[in-house]
Amino acid sequence: MALPGGAKALALRAARVIPDPVLKWILPQRLEFVVPPPVSFEDKPVRLFIGPVNFARQGYAWARAAETLPGVDAVAMAYQAGAGYGFDIDQRVPASVYLLSRGWAKKQRAAILSGATHVIIEAGRHIFGDVYGTTVAQEIAQLRRAGIQVALLSHGSDARRPQAHIERVPDSPYADPEWGVAAQLEKESAAHHALIASTGADVFVSTPGMLDDVPTATWLPVVIDVEQWQSSVAPLTDEVPLVVHAPSSPVVKGTRAIEPMLQRLVDEGLIRYERLTGVPAKDVPAFFARADIVLDQFRLGDYGVAACEALASGRLVIGNVTDDNRARVHTLTGIELPIMQATIATLETVLRGVLADRGGAATLASRGPGFVRAVHDGTRSAAALTEFLGIER
Repeated sequence: MALPGGAKALALRAARVIPDPVLKWILPQRLEFVVPPPVSFEDKPVRLFIGPVNFARQGYAWARAAETLPGVDAVAMAYQAGAGYGFDIDQRVPASVYLLSRGWAKKQRAAILSGATHVIIEAGRHIFGDVYGTTVAQEIAQLRRAGIQVALLSHGSDARRPQAHIERVPDSPYADPEWGVAAQLEKESAAHHALIASTGADVFVSTPGMLDDVPTATWLPVVIDVEQWQSSVAPLTDEVPLVVHAPSSPVVKGTRAIEPMLQRLVDEGLIRYERLTGVPAKDVPAFFARADIVLDQFRLGDYGVAACEALASGRLVIGNVTDDNRARVHTLTGIELPIMQATIATLETVLRGVLADRGGAATLASRGPGFVRAVHDGTRSAAALTEFLGIER
């Protein structure tokens, strides 16, 4: 959820002078103004707070990975409007409370400052909720005055530099005039890089491709529950294979660019095709288990949570991952990334090649679960956190 600006921001700032009981009475029920208790921690030597976005359940997953380390308690928080995708989270805060409640913000700030030893701030967003009263840099200063170690974590567009990405990846979504957000994202990215530079905080990134934009960062691999996603059904055994595409953002994934070609293959009777949209997180594993081929993204040159979920399912995953990022994964892990390479322009040729060599494609798909288990089950993520948390490996 992007935070409102302009006149809406002024209205929200004015609304913060209204006491919580009055806000609960006057706000529409759909805004779910239910104030949760402040965060709390177990009495352990290291108490890690991660927030406030939990994109694709990763804040929660990293917290669980951190707790596999000795002496660590971790809590993930996220503000959320509506039900969202139903991702697990330790502390869910309605967006209305996050934006409007002075009472909650005051208690949350006090609980973090008195209880946490380490904080990871996701996507450059406020963790105390006072989004129009303080800056994130001021929050970091407060945390440090309390003796708390602080790191920043980038998920993608918060730190990805659009113009540089266009130069690296020919099909970059930032070059698509129909998207129309490149200028705004360039401004947000510049602000995030300025925050990194001014605070000197440790930085983590969730995907290997983000190291192009933040080369001093540490890769914190996304975490997948391999057992939740595994399937006993072998792919590419049906005469007409099922191709699935689940775009969280069709523009970013290249959906519109590839679907006319996919429809041609459907019309030829070569494939079946389903686009998954609005599916609750708990239901996606069953959808992937039915698929033979999962199409990831074709415009970013990187891979993330969705690709890992499909790999863990043992499906053949096809996407656009640049040579540099494939080499980076191999250098950092010693394992080849088992995503079949294709661009928008080459995807049809690649798919026809898969249909002509199903055995080779199935062999590549069979490497997916092992790759995710080795790189994305949380073990490497925990290891990536040890230096920041001051834990000896």
